[in-house]
Amino acid sequence: MAQFNPPRLPDEAVAGLADQLPEVAERCVAAITAEVPGYAGALSGEPGELIEDAVQQALAGFLRLAGGPQGSDPSTPMRPALDGAYALGQGEARSGRSMDALLAAYRVGARVSWRELSTAAVDVGIDAATIARFAELVFAYIDGLSAASVAGHSDELATEGRVRERRRERLAGELLAGREEEVLVTLAERAEWPPPLSLTAVLLPADAAASVMSTLGANCLRAADDLSDADLAVLLVPDLHGLARRRLLKTLRHTSAVVGPTRPWTHVTSSWQRAVKAHELGLATGQTPLDTEDHLADLVLQSDRDALQDLRIRALAPLTDLPPATADRLGETLRSWLLHQGRRDAVAAHLHVHAQTVRYRMTQIRELFGDRLDDPSKVLDILIALQPKTVDNP
Repeated sequence: MAQFNPPRLPDEAVAGLADQLPEVAERCVAAITAEVPGYAGALSGEPGELIEDAVQQALAGFLRLAGGPQGSDPSTPMRPALDGAYALGQGEARSGRSMDALLAAYRVGARVSWRELSTAAVDVGIDAATIARFAELVFAYIDGLSAASVAGHSDELATEGRVRERRRERLAGELLAGREEEVLVTLAERAEWPPPLSLTAVLLPADAAASVMSTLGANCLRAADDLSDADLAVLLVPDLHGLARRRLLKTLRHTSAVVGPTRPWTHVTSSWQRAVKAHELGLATGQTPLDTEDHLADLVLQSDRDALQDLRIRALAPLTDLPPATADRLGETLRSWLLHQGRRDAVAAHLHVHAQTVRYRMTQIRELFGDRLDDPSKVLDILIALQPKTVDNP
């Protein structure tokens, strides 16, 4: 609009057109209501009066532009109308509507305004050449208003999106902190986040978080990055049961993600804590996701490494003085014997040795352990001590 040179209308013509503005505005609103489905029934009562006032102000701004000095900067008389159009676009965004209806309303309004104003222009004696340029001004003016509304709509959506993202990030942080349910419900409402039945914490490389989130839907939460290791991100995934959990693990393939247990949404902090523990214990290795539900025994056994090491020293003391290779061989045989409940053929098949070899080794073991193998509590200690060592175990 800044480069457009509008026609200069005589003052008496501008005054004559100004007298027609209320009627023109009323007809614009009626046409918009009738022709734009998005506004059908929405412009009655007070909303309709507000829109009609806005249309009158826009038309008044147009007449100020048309009646200004020749060659003057058109942005000056347009500024109030542009500001109003910008605010109108913001309002559409806040109401959850797209720009389609508003842009259609502008097109209908431009057509009706031109029809009414051109008729009035002829009545007040404006010549044909000026009316032709007058038409250019009408549609250029509407284009300017449309662009301002689009900008307002886009800016509002961006602002709303940032605010909502910050609120959801805060919600995620409070969920991980284990805050009271009342507080969490309030924060969820403010963040426009519908609470699910359950949440599952997922710990994964930070550089993979965005792409994974895009497949999980809008209600997946991401905690602030300062709540975890700098290279890791925490996602809280709603209602991850059965097939949904398997789909997630498939999505996470080729990553070293750790998936915690599913918990009621207000208790997801325990899911996060378990995922963190599994990560700290080094249970996730390589580029394969780890489902903590498949490693509960490892998590229990590794939760106190010092205690596990003390247990090994005490329970396996009879093997201490043997050569390492012999101790490992007998320990492997004893573990298999206990797991297979003394079935010699099953132990032999498991260890890929002859049954007589198993018998020979068990004779040695019984000599070393004595009546420990007849005490259930001692047997439990021995079996735990003989569990295969995981990454970084002592």
